[in-house]
Amino acid sequence: MKLEEAIKSTKFKGERHKAIVNILYTAYWLRNHFSIALKECNITLEQYNVMRILRGKHPEQMCVKDIGSRIVEKSSNVPRIIDRLVAKNLAVRMPSKEDKRETLVSITDQGLELLLQATSIMDNKRDEILGIDDEAAHEVNELLERMRLPDELD
Repeated sequence: MKLEEAIKSTKFKGERHKAIVNILYTAYWLRNHFSIALKECNITLEQYNVMRILRGKHPEQMCVKDIGSRIVEKSSNVPRIIDRLVAKNLAVRMPSKEDKRETLVSITDQGLELLLQATSIMDNKRDEILGIDDEAAHEVNELLERMRLPDELD
């Protein structure tokens, strides 16, 4: 669907303005599709992201600060996400032996099993909704990375 049809507007200050609106609209569009798909697993996108981060370090534990530095959506409340994962027995939390103020987190076997199921659902949803091939996806990735380049120079 064309952006103009989706938001019922054709008024942009130029192509760069339209690109920003298009990226934001597409991000929310993707988020909505993936959030709906993950309801089958009874987890949110943020919980899925934290579980993937924990799986990447498994069987090691991670401190909350390190998880927060790797999460896609930086505004997420990582301790609250972890609380919910712990309540669902998908992660465990324990105090650090070196620093009692620090909390360490790891994914459980139940969490690993659910993550496997959720990843399959996410892969299927991606293949279902993404209307571009790998070559076009590579071009999009390059453009998005170029767009964020000024941020890296600061």
